[in-house]
Order: sequence, then C-alpha cells, then structure tokens
Amino acid sequence: MQPIHANQDHGGPALETAGLTKRFGDRVAVDDVSLSVPRGTAYGFLGHNGAGKTTLIRMLLGLTGISEGSVSVLGLPVPAERARALARVGAIVEEPSFYPHLTGRENLRIAAAVRSPEARSRVDGALHRVGLEKRAEDRVGTYSLGMRQRLGLARCLLSDPELLVLDEPMNGLDPGGMLDMRMMIRSLVEEDGRTVFISSHLLDEVEKTCEAAAIIDRGRVIAQGPIGELVAEGAGELIIECDDTDRALALLAGEPTVRDLRREGRGLRMKLHGPAQAGQINAQLVTAGVTVTRLEPVRRSLEERFLEMTTRLEVAA
Repeated sequence: MQPIHANQDHGGPALETAGLTKRFGDRVAVDDVSLSVPRGTAYGFLGHNGAGKTTLIRMLLGLTGISEGSVSVLGLPVPAERARALARVGAIVEEPSFYPHLTGRENLRIAAAVRSPEARSRVDGALHRVGLEKRAEDRVGTYSLGMRQRLGLARCLLSDPELLVLDEPMNGLDPGGMLDMRMMIRSLVEEDGRTVFISSHLLDEVEKTCEAAAIIDRGRVIAQGPIGELVAEGAGELIIECDDTDRALALLAGEPTVRDLRREGRGLRMKLHGPAQAGQINAQLVTAGVTVTRLEPVRRSLEERFLEMTTRLEVAA
C-alpha cells in the first residue's frame, strides 16, 4: 500500500456535512450538524453513548436515510454517488464481526474476494500493517477484543482507503490495546497520509490521538475545532511560583484583572479576564522586585471541557 499523501490539496475536505438531520418519528437523533473534516488528519467525533454518533456515521456511509441536509464524502455527494465515494473508504461501524472458526488470514481473503484483485493482493500487507502477521493462521475465535479490532482495521485497509471511519475503535480495550490502536491510527495519518474519522466517548484517548474534534450532545454539535483550541477556550487560569509568595499575594490581591486568587502548593493560582493579562501580571511582579520562577497557564483536559459544556446544557434544559 502506497502513501496517500492526503494532506495535499485533493479538492476539499474528506468529509463535509451541512445541516445534517435525522429524525425517527418525533425524535431528532441528529440535529442540524455541519462538519468539515480536513484530509490527512485524525478527527475525533465525541459524545456520550446515545448522543447520535453512530447515527451520524450511518448517514455518512449511506446506511440510513437523511431527513435534511447534505453529506459529501471525498468530494462526492452521498447517497447520490455512494458507490464511487465509498470505493476509497474503509469503515468499522460498531464492533467488527468475523467467522470465528476461520483464521485471520482466511477471513481477510473472504472479504477481499468480493472486492477486487488488488484487494486480494493486499491481505499480507494489511496483516503486517496491524501487527497480526504472527497470529494470521490462528482462528479468530481465539483472538482478544484488541486483536479483533486490529483485524477489523486490516479489513478496512484491503481497499487502500483514503478515508477510514471508525466507530468506537477503542471501546472495551485494555490500556495496552488502546495504546496500540492509538499508535496505528497515528501511523495511518502521519506515514500514509490517510484521513481517520473516529467516533468515541473516550475523551482522553481522542485528545491523545486526534488533531481536531467535534463534540456532539443530544444530537447537536456544541463545539468543534483543533484540540488545542477546544481545550484552551474559556480557560484563563494561571499558576505562579516565585521567591516571595506572601508579597506576590499582597500585590495581586487588589488587581482588577485577577479573580479567585488563592494559594496552591508552593505558589498562587488565579483566574484572569484574558490571556494577555498573564504578561502584565509577570511584569508587575518583576517590577516590584519579586522573582518569578514559574508562570504557567492552566491547561485543562478535553474531558474537563466536555463535561463543562455538557453540564452547562443540562442546567439550561
């Protein structure tokens, strides 16, 4: 399998939706979702179980109808040109299933047989790519969940996809299995140039794996963008350590740009009205003769931001 080099310009986003909506009777499962997933990236789609992640993936792949809105996959409209669009897409929707009495290699050969001669020639390479070449002759019934997830990824690679759509690929894996899956996804993006769209409720793993993400709650996207921006948005907290904590506390106690000033460990922690205020705080302390040994913005995790945003919605409901 040759590198895709999908980070180059190939005509727009790998996935794009506009006003995508899915109704089941009176219930709205996906509500007015607009996404743009750049090519050559790992993109997370985050939400609680039942938030609408799998329903959206089924619409992306043309597996369920669209009530309103539009979907474009690799520049082609779905469902109008579904077959052409999905020819270069590999997908795992929910847990992958296999014939347990057959070996890993036999399962892949069966999958390849209904595709193309090129797919049949990729079986060995796909097994190697996911680290299963030494277990390829073992029956899948003896595989762990992590190995079955790897085999599912190998099956996706038979079509040499530009885009991989993975629904909860780390669900149920132990820490070692999560690390292996994360490293495989990163290599598919960084070494091959593929695009990987990952739905998950495991926020820590998405933060470690993806460059960007969208957060869905009750069928609506409530935030999206680069991981760094999602984490930083609304932060504004600062930790300071210095040679005279008592004096620094007295100097900053009446500062109008500072709130929630308190001691923490060997230093001070505070909230600022804006990120630009950190430099002013540092200058104020240094001018007053206080030696600042640490000045660090507080970086919250994606999980903290997610819980903050979804809790805010619950309070407003």
